[in-house]
Amino acid sequence: MREEEKVWGAEAAASYDTPGTGMFAAEVLGPTVERLAELAGNGAALEFAIGTGRVAIPLRERGVPVTGIELSRAMIEQLRTKVDEATIPVIAGDMATAIAPGKFTLVYLVYNTIANLLTQAEQVACFRNAARHLVPGGRFVIELWVPELRKLPVGQAGVVCRNEPGYIAVDTYDMLRQAVVSHHFWFDEHGQTRLFRTPQRYIWPAELDLMASLAGFELESRHADWSGSEFNAESKSHVSVYRLPGIGSQGVAS
Repeated sequence: MREEEKVWGAEAAASYDTPGTGMFAAEVLGPTVERLAELAGNGAALEFAIGTGRVAIPLRERGVPVTGIELSRAMIEQLRTKVDEATIPVIAGDMATAIAPGKFTLVYLVYNTIANLLTQAEQVACFRNAARHLVPGGRFVIELWVPELRKLPVGQAGVVCRNEPGYIAVDTYDMLRQAVVSHHFWFDEHGQTRLFRTPQRYIWPAELDLMASLAGFELESRHADWSGSEFNAESKSHVSVYRLPGIGSQGVAS
């Protein structure tokens, strides 16, 4: 079993959905789905690491045909409690190598998930896999955080990235390997603690652009969020839209 599948197993899938709050809040999902629907145009969309359908389900409800690729069978099972295979087909496999049938005007990968691929080679393969699925002129969209190395105290490898009542998150960095592990701690009123760790390989925007170029993409736009805010040196994340050369014949938005 791959490391990513161990991390995103049954326990993670069971606690992943938080309807109406966090990443499931309307103010988060609304702009995401709106922008993706615009980019899909009259074509179909493919989501890498579809998870439990947080984005795919509302996008499908907007009329965009959606197919998914997902490594975690526990996540697929959770998705299947909401929609059936006919509504949103899902291929079980690695987003860097798995093949979905058909061609798409849009491939998208949200909420930092490309960083779950733990080597540069796998991340480049992910771009190439996206290109393989797209029509000419099709787009690959990535939502990704900007590494927060400036927060690290001199000589230390870890930093508190979130601190809320009942919850604290600490990121520890290995800058030699360009790796980070996010440690999530939850505390209940009985003094019980739950820990969830997510290893990642962080990627700078410039490196992401080089990966895209190796797969034949050109950067079309980069914003700080799904609503189109300007991306600048203080931005904590970005939504980057890459496009293949050529004009698509299946309604690719211009």
